Amino acid sequence: MCGRYAATKDPATLAAEFDAIDALGDDAPAADYNVAPTKNVVAVVQRHPRDADGNADETTTERSLRLMRWGLVPHWAKDPSSGAKMINTRSESAAEKPAFKQSLARRRCIIPADGWYEWKREGKAKQPFFTTPKDGSSIAMAGLWSTWHDKNDPDAPVLITCSVLTTDAVGPLADIHDRMPLLLTPDEWATWLDPDRPDVSGLLRPVSDDVVAGLELRPVSDAVNSVRNNGPELLERVDPQAVDLDLFSS
Repeated sequence: MCGRYAATKDPATLAAEFDAIDALGDDAPAADYNVAPTKNVVAVVQRHPRDADGNADETTTERSLRLMRWGLVPHWAKDPSSGAKMINTRSESAAEKPAFKQSLARRRCIIPADGWYEWKREGKAKQPFFTTPKDGSSIAMAGLWSTWHDKNDPDAPVLITCSVLTTDAVGPLADIHDRMPLLLTPDEWATWLDPDRPDVSGLLRPVSDDVVAGLELRPVSDAVNSVRNNGPELLERVDPQAVDLDLFSS
């Protein structure tokens, strides 16, 4: 976890939900019911605004929606191919890993989603589940981001990439998979996004039982297994057949 998720809300809705400016412009991705690694995704960041000369105003910050590619590429990487292997970051070790420690201290983001997919193995089969808030709100996945420059092509655009932080799964979620995204509650957003706060170790912990209680674990069609499938039908509840639903009732 997390290897797939759904993100279907339009930028205006996300901007209002996360109290952010929509800086996506024409780059805003369409509704995506099957977000896969290396796709472009929406992330929320908070930075010091810069003037026309690139000088940062250290007296204030601005929260905005930005476009990033899912799969973090460290600034020192020789090429961007490593990003496909860095879609997730273990929260327990991010501060020690060279690929993530600078981003944890300086470049944190929130990756909004309708919910995420996970697969529960039952014998030889795997039943996909979609985990989503019961109230229809977005989940706020804690993320890290980085910038990468192609040293062989100084004129190439800067590549901005991100990774989802994960933690131990809690409660009934652990019966599906032992890991889950690190979810942030609204009262934690400002602390997590604060560009002047290098230490956020207090937020790097398993999700609370109260947060998990607000989530629905919904069995869905195995059509989600293929990244070629992308539509609202992927989110519809199905009969999981061999899976015991006692733990997963909404």
